Amino acid sequence: MNRHYLVILLLLANTSFTGREPASRDNWIPLFNGKNLKGWDIYLKGVGLNTDPQHVFSVVSEGNEKVIRVSGEVTGGISTTKEFADYHLQLLFKWGSLSWGGKKGKHKDSGLLYHSVGPFGADNGAWMRSQEFQVEETNTGDYWGCAGAMADIPAIKSNDSTYIYNPTGALFSFRADNSTGRHCIKQGDAEKHTGEWNTLDLYCHGDTAVHVVNGKTLMILYHCGQVDNGKLTPLTKGKIQLQSEGAEVFYKQVRIQPITQLPAEILSK
Repeated sequence: MNRHYLVILLLLANTSFTGREPASRDNWIPLFNGKNLKGWDIYLKGVGLNTDPQHVFSVVSEGNEKVIRVSGEVTGGISTTKEFADYHLQLLFKWGSLSWGGKKGKHKDSGLLYHSVGPFGADNGAWMRSQEFQVEETNTGDYWGCAGAMADIPAIKSNDSTYIYNPTGALFSFRADNSTGRHCIKQGDAEKHTGEWNTLDLYCHGDTAVHVVNGKTLMILYHCGQVDNGKLTPLTKGKIQLQSEGAEVFYKQVRIQPITQLPAEILSK
């Protein structure tokens, strides 16, 4: 087969990976170019789209590399300008020292929001409808459904009426319009000490998503969807957002690659 024809076939494979760009040899596509926030939109609560006078989101030097700094001073987020489906997303994050407002003195908070769709500011005036891979001190890996997003998650109900992910538990629907609510706590804890870099891996294929922190699977979500006026429809693709939510946090090495199935090793951990 002609070599150039083979390359074209490989690039056309997996058409569900919306926003696909030519991949590097190892198949990773950088979402952060290491220079600036090109390819991302900024939305701040009470401010609007792509206006950031306080430099809540910026690119700064960290050692010998450039990283994304989120000051946390204003609630909001950055979102990719493109949508993605059926992928493995990986990024590194670490906490800074600053916190603000109602978050001051509490667990530092941010979040990785995926399958983000619809208008900016739909959730708390700050974020799009999305599934949240929680990024918060001691709670990294939790699930929140934002602005109508939902998922079915196996869990066990605790004595204080919270729900904790357990792969052998009953399957509950986590959505804002029922008694279960929209929050499920991850199983176990894999976050490193504050100030150290943590690796987050998010796997999405079809209507299933897997939250992995520092190599440990903390939650598997099934039947990802969205609810409008009681009607449930699938939610399996969208933009990716990083939150500003009252705490200084740094992100780097944000990259993505298409997948055709979920790796068996993350499902068995």
